[in-house]
Amino acid sequence: MKKLLYIIILLTCLTPMISLANSTAIPGGESVEITNPLATEGESPTPQVLIGRVINATMGLVGSLALAMFIYGGFTWMLAAGNDQRVQKGKDILIWATIGLIVIFSSYALVRLIFSGLGVTE
Repeated sequence: MKKLLYIIILLTCLTPMISLANSTAIPGGESVEITNPLATEGESPTPQVLIGRVINATMGLVGSLALAMFIYGGFTWMLAAGNDQRVQKGKDILIWATIGLIVIFSSYALVRLIFSGLGVTE
């Protein structure tokens, strides 16, 4: 059962990356140009913009991991079959995932408050 859960989580995390891959064939053998995702209109990004993008990417990753933990905790609780230890384990996973989200979002709000106080905006 654990292997199936790991496979589901892995596929859930990899599906967006696979679907974003450019798999279209280019007729006539034209060259492919890959643009710099960090550059803004031909300019190199400022450190503030780069930090903001890293924070946003991290928040997306943390949100995905929190969703995976909520699903895992829910499955653990639902499939406990009356076993009190497994029910408690599922509840604990859900509680700690919630506490983790609260800590992450609070730290994100604190960083935004500090950046806005310093006048750093994207």
